[in-house]
Parts: sequence; C-alpha cells; structure tokens
Amino acid sequence: MKSHNKFSLPILLLFIVLTTLQYSCQAQNSQQHYVGVGPIAWDETVAAFAQSYVNSRFGDCNLIDSNKQYGENLTKGSGDFTGQVAVNLWVAEKSNYDYNSNSCVGGECLHYTQVVWRNSVRLGCARAQCNNGWWFISCNYDPRGNVVGQHPY
Repeated sequence: MKSHNKFSLPILLLFIVLTTLQYSCQAQNSQQHYVGVGPIAWDETVAAFAQSYVNSRFGDCNLIDSNKQYGENLTKGSGDFTGQVAVNLWVAEKSNYDYNSNSCVGGECLHYTQVVWRNSVRLGCARAQCNNGWWFISCNYDPRGNVVGQHPY
C-alpha cells in the first residue's frame, strides 16, 4: 500500500505561488531592459520580508506601506490575481510618467518608476489571500527607488 504525504498538496501549491511570483521578476526585467536598465534578481531575503508583511495584512488587505528599508509596490485584486498581473498594473502607469520633468502627469506613476528604478537590483514578492477572497500582493525592491530629485533611468 502506497503512503501519501499529507503535506504534498500544500507544498505543491506553495511552489506554484512562489513560481508565479518569481515570474513577476521576469516581467519587471523586461520593462527594465526596455528603458536600458540592468536586470533585477529575485532575492529570498527580500521575498521573506514581503511574505511577512502580506501575512500581517492578509485580513483587511488595506494597501498601507510597510515604511521599511525596501522600496515597495502594493496592490490587490480578485480571481486569478498573480504577480504578473500586478506588474502589468504598475507598468500601465508608464503613460503618466514624463521623463523630462521627472514627474507624474495625468495620474499615478510611482509604481512604474519603482519597477524600472536603475539602482534596485534585488526583488522579492509575496501574496496572501484576504478575508474577502481577494489577493494582496507586495513586491519589495532593494535598494529602494523613487528617490526625490533622481530619474529612475
């Protein structure tokens, strides 16, 4: 008789979630390459921070910055809400960024500028399910971007 490990399904689901979040790193790298910025690398320490933070906010899923040592992009959504979807939302702000004035024009752009920030070289993302069934995602960047007076690239 074959024995079944009761932890195999949760471990498989965790692997799928982590792999999906690591795809957000690839999505961000494609945007960085587009503006001539070097690649960003997945970092387990930064990812552990992100996971700890989303776990602490999972109940209410209010988008409140952690105000810690890392740059941060937060979002939430329902259904099949993955790291790739989150990155796509942040990158959609690109049209609001004016490089010449180094400012947001016509809407939010700071999530986009963090995605392409030239000095951010390490990334970690995590997600947790909210009480209402939505997903809360945090991507954290080291070193942080959006430094006042500096261009992202």
